[in-house]
Amino acid sequence: MNELSERSDSLWLLTAGPAIWAGHFLLCYLTAAIWCAKVGGIDGPLGTIRAAVAFYTVLALVGIAIAGFLGYRQLRFGAARTHEADTAADRHRFIGVATLLLAGLSAVATLYVALPAVFIESCR
Repeated sequence: MNELSERSDSLWLLTAGPAIWAGHFLLCYLTAAIWCAKVGGIDGPLGTIRAAVAFYTVLALVGIAIAGFLGYRQLRFGAARTHEADTAADRHRFIGVATLLLAGLSAVATLYVALPAVFIESCR
Protein backbone atom coordinates (compact mmCIF):
# COMPACT_ATOMS: atom_id res chain seq x y z
CA MET A 1 0.00 0.00 0.00
CA ASN A 2 1.25 3.49 -0.78
CA GLU A 3 2.07 5.57 2.25
CA LEU A 4 0.65 9.07 2.40
CA SER A 5 2.19 11.97 4.18
CA GLU A 6 0.03 14.57 5.84
CA ARG A 7 1.37 17.07 3.31
CA SER A 8 -0.23 15.29 0.35
CA ASP A 9 -3.76 16.10 1.58
CA SER A 10 -5.11 19.41 0.47
CA LEU A 11 -8.50 20.98 0.97
CA TRP A 12 -8.34 22.91 -2.31
CA LEU A 13 -9.91 20.06 -4.27
CA LEU A 14 -12.71 19.91 -1.70
CA THR A 15 -13.70 23.49 -2.53
CA ALA A 16 -13.43 23.14 -6.33
CA GLY A 17 -17.04 22.06 -6.97
CA PRO A 18 -18.69 24.78 -4.88
CA ALA A 19 -16.27 27.40 -6.25
CA ILE A 20 -17.13 26.45 -9.83
CA TRP A 21 -20.85 26.58 -9.00
CA ALA A 22 -20.45 30.03 -7.41
CA GLY A 23 -18.53 31.28 -10.43
CA HIS A 24 -21.21 29.90 -12.75
CA PHE A 25 -23.94 31.57 -10.69
CA LEU A 26 -22.16 34.90 -10.77
CA LEU A 27 -21.35 34.72 -14.48
CA CYS A 28 -24.90 33.73 -15.49
CA TYR A 29 -26.64 36.40 -13.49
CA LEU A 30 -24.15 39.14 -14.36
CA THR A 31 -24.48 38.31 -18.05
CA ALA A 32 -28.28 38.38 -17.88
CA ALA A 33 -28.34 41.58 -15.81
CA ILE A 34 -25.98 43.45 -18.12
CA TRP A 35 -27.82 42.19 -21.20
CA CYS A 36 -31.22 43.26 -19.90
CA ALA A 37 -29.97 46.62 -18.64
CA LYS A 38 -27.82 47.66 -21.58
CA VAL A 39 -28.87 45.71 -24.69
CA GLY A 40 -32.19 43.94 -24.50
CA GLY A 41 -34.32 46.38 -22.58
CA ILE A 42 -37.15 45.49 -20.25
CA ASP A 43 -39.02 43.36 -22.78
CA GLY A 44 -35.98 42.13 -24.70
CA PRO A 45 -35.76 38.45 -25.66
CA LEU A 46 -33.25 36.20 -23.93
CA GLY A 47 -32.17 34.22 -27.01
CA THR A 48 -28.50 35.18 -26.84
CA ILE A 49 -28.46 34.83 -23.06
CA ARG A 50 -29.80 31.28 -23.32
CA ALA A 51 -26.87 30.31 -25.52
CA ALA A 52 -24.40 31.96 -23.14
CA VAL A 53 -25.93 30.27 -20.09
CA ALA A 54 -25.88 26.90 -21.87
CA PHE A 55 -22.20 27.40 -22.68
CA TYR A 56 -21.38 28.45 -19.10
CA THR A 57 -23.34 25.48 -17.77
CA VAL A 58 -21.53 22.94 -19.93
CA LEU A 59 -18.14 24.36 -18.91
CA ALA A 60 -19.12 24.37 -15.23
CA LEU A 61 -20.43 20.81 -15.34
CA VAL A 62 -17.23 19.59 -17.01
CA GLY A 63 -15.15 21.28 -14.30
CA ILE A 64 -17.33 19.86 -11.54
CA ALA A 65 -17.15 16.39 -13.12
CA ILE A 66 -13.35 16.57 -13.12
CA ALA A 67 -13.35 17.58 -9.44
CA GLY A 68 -15.77 14.74 -8.67
CA PHE A 69 -13.62 12.25 -10.55
CA LEU A 70 -10.52 13.33 -8.63
CA GLY A 71 -12.48 12.97 -5.40
CA TYR A 72 -13.57 9.49 -6.48
CA ARG A 73 -9.94 8.59 -7.13
CA GLN A 74 -9.06 9.73 -3.60
CA LEU A 75 -11.95 7.68 -2.23
CA ARG A 76 -10.69 4.51 -3.93
CA PHE A 77 -7.09 4.96 -2.68
CA GLY A 78 -5.46 1.95 -1.05
CA ALA A 79 -6.74 -1.47 -0.10
CA ALA A 80 -9.14 -0.55 2.70
CA ARG A 81 -12.49 0.97 1.76
CA THR A 82 -13.27 2.72 5.02
CA HIS A 83 -12.49 6.18 6.30
CA GLU A 84 -13.11 5.79 10.04
CA ALA A 85 -9.60 5.15 11.39
CA ASP A 86 -7.15 7.83 12.44
CA THR A 87 -4.64 7.27 9.66
CA ALA A 88 -3.41 9.44 6.83
CA ALA A 89 -4.93 7.08 4.24
CA ASP A 90 -8.35 7.18 5.89
CA ARG A 91 -8.28 10.96 6.10
CA HIS A 92 -7.32 11.00 2.41
CA ARG A 93 -10.32 8.80 1.58
CA PHE A 94 -12.63 10.94 3.72
CA ILE A 95 -11.60 14.05 1.81
CA GLY A 96 -12.34 12.08 -1.37
CA VAL A 97 -15.85 11.24 -0.13
CA ALA A 98 -16.53 14.84 0.84
CA THR A 99 -15.18 16.09 -2.50
CA LEU A 100 -17.34 13.66 -4.46
CA LEU A 101 -20.48 14.59 -2.51
CA LEU A 102 -19.85 18.32 -2.82
CA ALA A 103 -19.25 17.90 -6.56
CA GLY A 104 -22.61 16.15 -6.90
CA LEU A 105 -24.37 18.86 -4.92
CA SER A 106 -22.63 21.54 -6.99
CA ALA A 107 -23.72 19.87 -10.24
CA VAL A 108 -27.35 19.91 -9.11
CA ALA A 109 -27.02 23.55 -8.00
CA THR A 110 -25.49 24.46 -11.37
CA LEU A 111 -28.43 22.94 -13.21
CA TYR A 112 -30.85 24.87 -10.98
CA VAL A 113 -29.02 28.11 -11.77
CA ALA A 114 -29.47 27.42 -15.50
CA LEU A 115 -33.20 26.64 -15.26
CA PRO A 116 -34.45 30.26 -15.39
CA ALA A 117 -32.82 30.67 -18.81
CA VAL A 118 -34.91 27.75 -20.04
CA PHE A 119 -38.27 28.95 -18.72
CA ILE A 120 -38.09 32.74 -18.76
CA GLU A 121 -38.59 34.27 -22.21
CA SER A 122 -37.85 37.97 -21.69
CA CYS A 123 -36.01 40.28 -19.33
CA ARG A 124 -39.26 41.11 -17.61
